Amino acid sequence: MSHRQPGAVAIDHLHIELGTGKRRFEALQDVSLDIAPGELVCVLGPSGCGKSTLLGALAGHLAPSSGQVRVDGAAISGPHPDRGLVFQHHTLFPWQRVIDNVGFGLKMKGVSRAQRHVKARELLELVGLGGFEHSYPAQLSGGMQQRVEIARVLINHPRVMLMDEPFGALDAQTRLKMQELLLDVWARIRTTILFITHDIDEALFLADRILVMSPRPGRIIEELHIDFPRPRAPELVTSPRLPN
Repeated sequence: MSHRQPGAVAIDHLHIELGTGKRRFEALQDVSLDIAPGELVCVLGPSGCGKSTLLGALAGHLAPSSGQVRVDGAAISGPHPDRGLVFQHHTLFPWQRVIDNVGFGLKMKGVSRAQRHVKARELLELVGLGGFEHSYPAQLSGGMQQRVEIARVLINHPRVMLMDEPFGALDAQTRLKMQELLLDVWARIRTTILFITHDIDEALFLADRILVMSPRPGRIIEELHIDFPRPRAPELVTSPRLPN
């Protein structure tokens, strides 16, 4: 086994234009950043600033107009399970039980049903949903559905998790629980996470580093290193030590 942990992200002078004809516009302008393997980076900025466009480029859904996007030195040429996506609203299959939703990525790889179920149960335990294997998504709360979504991404052992405001649709109490869950899971698996949010408290609670984006065209205008010790408690966000 290699001693070098996977999950290094390198973005060099990335420009992305969207739209056609007169409606064409520059969504991202000269974005460069490096993310170390196992780092948890939050991208913070106003709506429409290009945060989701940046994530789309990393996911392989959007091609650069110029510049490069690499993971572990390889240029991204399209979507891949190595880069797991979690959106604000879950994308679970409503007709499948939780255990089969979580195991879906392994089914695509040809793993047997018995093995898929063993792995899916492990992941459901990890996200605090042991005992819910045979429920359907509609029988779960919003927070529980997002736990299933996270388990479904993690079963592929992604090098990078791309999270687009994943807790934005949840109530405040559930959101806090999900933030704590994410930090707990991340402490165990240490995959690289790029987490998009427009909530400064969320970014301060989660991140090793915060990248602040400008209004469109999106550029990184500030970088904040967050040195609070881990594990972090929710009270941190109300602590006077936080920068204003």
